[in-house]
Amino acid sequence: MSEKYREPAIRMVMMPRDTNHLGSIFGGHILSLIDQAAGYEARRNAAKKFVTKVLREVEFIAPVHVGDLVSFYTETKKVGRTSVQISVEVVALRGEDCLTEQKVTSADVVMVAVDEMGNPVPIS
Repeated sequence: MSEKYREPAIRMVMMPRDTNHLGSIFGGHILSLIDQAAGYEARRNAAKKFVTKVLREVEFIAPVHVGDLVSFYTETKKVGRTSVQISVEVVALRGEDCLTEQKVTSADVVMVAVDEMGNPVPIS
């Protein structure tokens, strides 16, 4: 992803309801938000209904804590006939001043445009 200013697709404060027994945020909650962010980016490419086909290379490199402000940055990498490949980078701002930045994970997501029956449709 480029180093210029980026607007996150999603940004939210992590709350206690999303924690595991160790007190950190469930990985599954972060995966759900990655999926939502990728869906938002896919719809920026075409006004279609998109579903997730693949989530690739998700490796959690740092925990997310209650109170962290987590941003999901997206970038379209490739647009195919019926699918869009999207890169999602997840960054947490933490600390009392929310200035300490920590990369949490990243993922490549493939979203497919579908019709009302769930069949792939051309994007353009």
